[in-house]
Amino acid sequence: MTADELLVIAQERGNRTGCGQCSALVCRAWESLSGDFDRSQLRRIGSLRDPAQEEPTYEEYHPDGTHAWSDDAPIAPDWFPYNRCEVWECAVCGRPFLRYTEFGGYYTDERIRELRAERVARPPHAEPPSGTAAD
Repeated sequence: MTADELLVIAQERGNRTGCGQCSALVCRAWESLSGDFDRSQLRRIGSLRDPAQEEPTYEEYHPDGTHAWSDDAPIAPDWFPYNRCEVWECAVCGRPFLRYTEFGGYYTDERIRELRAERVARPPHAEPPSGTAAD
């Protein structure tokens, strides 16, 4: 899925009120997906991961001093963690969400964030960042 396609989904569906099935998932910042949440209530609609990039960047985009956990952190599709996200929607009302799985040394943490058009950022770089922060 391209950044433009993501923006269209966010504009068309991101302001939906939601429903009883997905109301617990509505979060402006990244949150852990509860272990008891029935994942069958979500439907995958695409991935932001570029199949041509073997190892997407770990660099983050925070021009206004936000951080990964900020409510108002930008959703920058070419930057971490969005470049490793999947786009999902509520199977009942169609409200869109971003999902990302954090793989730690001893844990796996499924994270979710609501997709809002006003948070989607298109940084003014000619090419998406490449490689990792260690480059």
